[in-house]
Order: sequence, then C-alpha cells, then structure tokens
Amino acid sequence: MFIRKAKESDLDQITSMEAVCFPPTEAADRDRLAGRLNTFPDCIWLGFDDYGDFVCFVAGLITMEPDLIDEMYADTSFHKPDGDWLMITTVCTLPEYRRKGFAAWLLRRVIDEADSRGCKGVVLACKDNMIEYYSRFGFDNEGVSSSVHGGAKWYQMRLTFDDEYHYSRLFVVSDDPKENQRMLSETLFGSPM
Repeated sequence: MFIRKAKESDLDQITSMEAVCFPPTEAADRDRLAGRLNTFPDCIWLGFDDYGDFVCFVAGLITMEPDLIDEMYADTSFHKPDGDWLMITTVCTLPEYRRKGFAAWLLRRVIDEADSRGCKGVVLACKDNMIEYYSRFGFDNEGVSSSVHGGAKWYQMRLTFDDEYHYSRLFVVSDDPKENQRMLSETLFGSPM
C-alpha cells in the first residue's frame, strides 16, 4: 500500500469517494472538501493499492477541543496545527476494497503521525456497528456522541497517547516466537532482523 497526503488535484477523486461511502446527509460536498484541502491538507491521507488505484482515505483536523462536535465538519477555523487532538472526520474505503486491510494500514499511519506530532490522542465518531473495529486500534468507546452529523447516532471513540498506550506499543507478546523476535527487533532497531 502506498500512502501520501492529499493535493489540490485529488479533490474530484476525494469528492467521488465520499459520495460512494456515505449517505447524502453525511457525505461532505465538493466545496466543504475543498475548504478542508485548502486549510489542512496535511490532515488528509490517501491510500493506494499496489497498482496505484485510489482505494481509501482518512481526513481530519487538529484542534484544541477535546470532543468532536458537528461544527468541525463545516468550520475549518477549528483547525489549530499545534492543537492537542486529531479529530478524524472521515474514514472512507471504496466498497470493493473493504475487509482487505487498506483502512487499517492507513489508520495505523494516521495514529502514528498524530502521536509523532505530539498530539494527546485521536478522537472519532462512529456508528454502533463500527465500535468493535475501532476498539482494535485502542480506541475507547465514550458513549453516545453529542454529534448528530447527518441525523445519525454516533459514538465518540478516543485513543489517548498516555504512558499505558506507549508502553503497550513496546511489547506485544505472540504465541509465535519468530513474531516476537521480529517485533522486538523493530522496537529496538527500527527494522526486522
């Protein structure tokens, strides 16, 4: 998988994918996406398969606010490059590429980048059928969100970059000794042995 940040020339593809992935009441239109792309292109990550096909994207903004609110979907002034929280407003994968790990790879990259930037953590809102999925990445379900974006019921999920999070990333024990050796090598040396 190839991952890069969005460029102005990606606007039409992002708009099309958003329309495919979300109901009309939830999908951001071209103008709203253009505003995000112009204001915080460094918070829009695109994923491509090995053939160069655009298959998924994650978009968000960095803010001082601790909770995701509806105004963040439309008002780009909430973006503060040195803010505390990455608010993910979109996780989108074309239907034919779902359940193949593309969004997971992209989301891991986004989480790692937010951590590297010094954010306190990542917040997103999801529907009840996606709570378990985001929990696998370490997100905690904080209950029903105050967001009613698109008229839907959302649950706020939070991943906090605290000591427990960082410690858990250092050591993961597997039943497979080779996997443990690989992960330890990556932790200590930055690449597998």
